[in-house]
Amino acid sequence: MIETLYNKRIRALADAAHGAGRLAAPTGSALRDSPMCGDRVRMDVEIVDGRIAAIAHEVKGCLLCRASASLIGLHAVGCTQGEVEMLRARMAAMLAGADESEEPDEFGFFAPVHPYRSRHGCVMIPFEALAIALATGVRQLIA
Repeated sequence: MIETLYNKRIRALADAAHGAGRLAAPTGSALRDSPMCGDRVRMDVEIVDGRIAAIAHEVKGCLLCRASASLIGLHAVGCTQGEVEMLRARMAAMLAGADESEEPDEFGFFAPVHPYRSRHGCVMIPFEALAIALATGVRQLIA
């Protein structure tokens, strides 16, 4: 199980830590904790013209959680709230075993997690933090 879940592609994505750090003045920020495994994710976003202009994250968690946050750092800049929801839905589909993308990319790295439902939350918590940070940021821009 360990080698399947923590394969070299997942390890490389986690080690790359795309977007790791904090933003000096984020438009939105959110902290999510997992009571099940102890993963903790803080996601910061800067929103300009309805799109993510900058993103940063701090992760204290397992390799799957760190790799997932890195994936977000790699793909979320330039996205709208709706496009981020599509990324979240794509990851959820991958974990459910229903993603049949024709073009393999980093989302496919997480396919081995599918049979381990107890680990799905580790992968999804960065997406949850991002959704909350975006919603907070959009509310601040409207206010």
